[in-house]
Amino acid sequence: MTKQSDETPADTTPMAEAADASRLIAFQGSPGAYSDLACRGVYPEMRTLPCASFEDAFTAVRDGRTALAMIPIENSVAGRVADIHHLMPNSGLHIVAEHFQRVNHHLLAPKGATLGELTSVRSHVQALSQCRILIRELGLKAVVHADTAGAAAEVAARGDPTEAAIASALAGEIYGLDSLKVGIEDAEHNTTRFVILGREPSDPDPAAGPVMTSLVFRVRSVPAALYKALGGFATNGVNITKLESYIIDGGFTVAQFYADIEGHPDQRPVRLALEELSFFSREVRILGVYPAHSFRRQGAPT
Repeated sequence: MTKQSDETPADTTPMAEAADASRLIAFQGSPGAYSDLACRGVYPEMRTLPCASFEDAFTAVRDGRTALAMIPIENSVAGRVADIHHLMPNSGLHIVAEHFQRVNHHLLAPKGATLGELTSVRSHVQALSQCRILIRELGLKAVVHADTAGAAAEVAARGDPTEAAIASALAGEIYGLDSLKVGIEDAEHNTTRFVILGREPSDPDPAAGPVMTSLVFRVRSVPAALYKALGGFATNGVNITKLESYIIDGGFTVAQFYADIEGHPDQRPVRLALEELSFFSREVRILGVYPAHSFRRQGAPT
């Protein structure tokens, strides 16, 4: 008679894998990145999946390996995150929520290092641009890295007391680095806005609270097309909180616009505004309808 093992074997059935995926959220970067920090803060019941690129994070959701992805879209100091507005419309995913994360940068270095020894600092280009004043004051050479936590991991691995990283307190804990200075960002309001992406669209009830709608569109190549396309938002009292354009062809003749507006497409003012937008535009596509984060009302994250 075969003796039964004391340990229950792991369930590797498709149903078990799907259950595991429902408790996973993807982000771009290494463990300890600000996106990782945002995931843990918003979804403490979920485990995080680090991804090498934004495309990898999108794919993890699209393929069903994770339920969600946490993607940074803009920062109050450094502006929009490069490539996101190009990648997101073609990801096949939907914005289901948003999050505003206060970014509190730490200057991290190997154990025993001092400020006087430092000659260079590594981090993501956005983090470096958010800490220009300190970098200039210390006379450090800024070295661009793929992500903040990855920079911290590299500084830890090299163990060079002349090299530091700009990253989160979480990254310092994970990689065993000392925090030589905290709160080194240039502006106290340094905040990153994230969008949470899922495979299926959400449909929040506008009666339950403020709603945001994100969309992309292209205007016809005629004079005053953008002016006319956006006129419906003004005449119907719909607030546009964000509007950005970017070139999508090599001839610099076609611009695509990304917009965030207040309201739900089923609400009459928004519906009429979108109808007018469609009349003067082409390829109007809604990327997501989701609850507005409390930051928009309070001016600070909760």
